[in-house]
Amino acid sequence: MKIDDNFYMKLAIDEAWKYQLLTYPNPAVGCVIVKDGKLLAIEAHKEAGMPHAEINALKAAYLKVNPNSVVKTKSSSSDIHEFFLKNHNDFFNDCDIYVTLEPCNHIGKTPSCANLLKELKPKRVIISVKDPNKTAAGGLETLKNANIDVSIGILEEEGLNLLLPFISWQNKSCIFFKMAQTLNGSIDGKISGNRALAYVHTLRDKIDLLVIGGNTVRIDKPTLDARYIAGRSPNVMIYSKNKIFDNNIPLFKIPNRDVIISDDLFKLLDYKFVMIEGVYTLLDKLKERIDFFVLIVNSKIKNGQNALNDIDIDFEILHENFIGDDKIMFLKRK
Repeated sequence: MKIDDNFYMKLAIDEAWKYQLLTYPNPAVGCVIVKDGKLLAIEAHKEAGMPHAEINALKAAYLKVNPNSVVKTKSSSSDIHEFFLKNHNDFFNDCDIYVTLEPCNHIGKTPSCANLLKELKPKRVIISVKDPNKTAAGGLETLKNANIDVSIGILEEEGLNLLLPFISWQNKSCIFFKMAQTLNGSIDGKISGNRALAYVHTLRDKIDLLVIGGNTVRIDKPTLDARYIAGRSPNVMIYSKNKIFDNNIPLFKIPNRDVIISDDLFKLLDYKFVMIEGVYTLLDKLKERIDFFVLIVNSKIKNGQNALNDIDIDFEILHENFIGDDKIMFLKRK
């Protein structure tokens, strides 16, 4: 295996995918820091309002060499910025910093990463893609104006794939489909392991609307909350022509939640970040509305309902990794 810019950027991209969708409304971003040929940090942005990928990586890299540094006690982006501005002691001058997205150039909930890197003066900053958000863009020029060696376009296609959800919710309603199945395609009953379930509940905590089919509600009688992480339960739209449901089904009992029963797909456009939880029948009906697809595959084989024979959709795999014993795949239609 060749250890080059592509290798390190792939590490950054893979790390960012672990937090895909969980950073809403921010993009998923990864960062790797290499010093004198030694890999010091592989980090990512993990949640909106929390330190960006570059800040997490700078802290991790510094602690790798200085494990007793007081920066270990600092968690806010502002505090970490302030520490490095005063105490970097040229530590990063011989570092290569790989980041999947152009470092932000504006001050929002967190300080500007580009302005911090400008002061730290790393040897090189290697970027996959420019920031499509005009408010945050401009970091590339800031770094170049500070005479820092900057490269851009490394694994650009993979970097753009990573940004697909962010670009979707920047420009319109972002609608994605989540489904779980076994190795042999069974979709009946409890399928995913606890770590994958926690991930799905974290998604529910982030979204504005959860869509589910009427038959699933009648048969499974779900709660559709985020109890695995003690999170916020999303509003629910039950996609159904038949508007009659048993009000004792748990999802109707969640406080501070709106439940819509409708077959009008235009209602999805009233929300910014929408997750459809379902199986093949619902997928077939809503496929034209979906920006991307999240498939969770458990490594078991079991009896149960399987794929409908008349579904024919070609997907491109954007990324795949594991959550515990489950494989998670991010797909888009070809």
